[in-house]
Amino acid sequence: MTNLAIQTKGLKKAFKDVSVLNGVDLDVRRSEIFALLGSNGAGKTTIINILSTLLIPDSGTASVGGFDTQRQPERVRELISLTGQFTAVDGMLTGRENLVFVARLRAVPNPTQIADQLLGQFGLRDAAGKRVDTYSGGMTRRLDIAMSLIGTPAVIFLDEPTTGLDPEGRLEVWDTIKKLAEGGTTILLTTQYLDEAELLADRIAILHEGRIIAGGTLDELKRLFPPAKVEYIEKQPTLEEIFLAIVGKKTEEVAT
Repeated sequence: MTNLAIQTKGLKKAFKDVSVLNGVDLDVRRSEIFALLGSNGAGKTTIINILSTLLIPDSGTASVGGFDTQRQPERVRELISLTGQFTAVDGMLTGRENLVFVARLRAVPNPTQIADQLLGQFGLRDAAGKRVDTYSGGMTRRLDIAMSLIGTPAVIFLDEPTTGLDPEGRLEVWDTIKKLAEGGTTILLTTQYLDEAELLADRIAILHEGRIIAGGTLDELKRLFPPAKVEYIEKQPTLEEIFLAIVGKKTEEVAT
């Protein structure tokens, strides 16, 4: 059995006269977090849509779990789950109702039991009976990812999962992604945030103008550049560090 969970060769796609993908070769190993970096319009979402069988490429091939996305789309769909840039939850329903609804759609046995298990796994048990439109951004995204896990997919596509979240929400989602990978799930993550890829990814690919222009581990990518000049300066905290420190301090004060 091949160790590759995802593979593309010579993938090309154009919309009218605009070429989006210009021959993308991509290999993602099983049980790894693979980050696909690129600016807006680089073609990240197009790749995700092809791999999840939502788009047909103009040329080239794509496979997930050894199944071709064009010739065997049903087999691919059995293996995958997709969480897009915008959450797919129903704000009028409670967190538990959202999970039970999806479990029933996927004909999963014991939907209520599965829902309760996921609520605990994603730290949402206390909010299980509340309407989702009262959730914070981080809680909503965690619920969205929890819904994507119903049916135990082998591969999860996360298309810019932290876009629009505050720093605390991003940390919540990052922790969730790490736990999924530790459990053996293969994750293809698209993001514009370099710190996100640096923190989470086992390997990284940089997509630019429809092509992969660099790829590898973070250390391998660092070796593509000349050695940095060493200078000793006083390190200043980032705004994110300051924000989280202040919020954490306030939370402790309220608790006491």
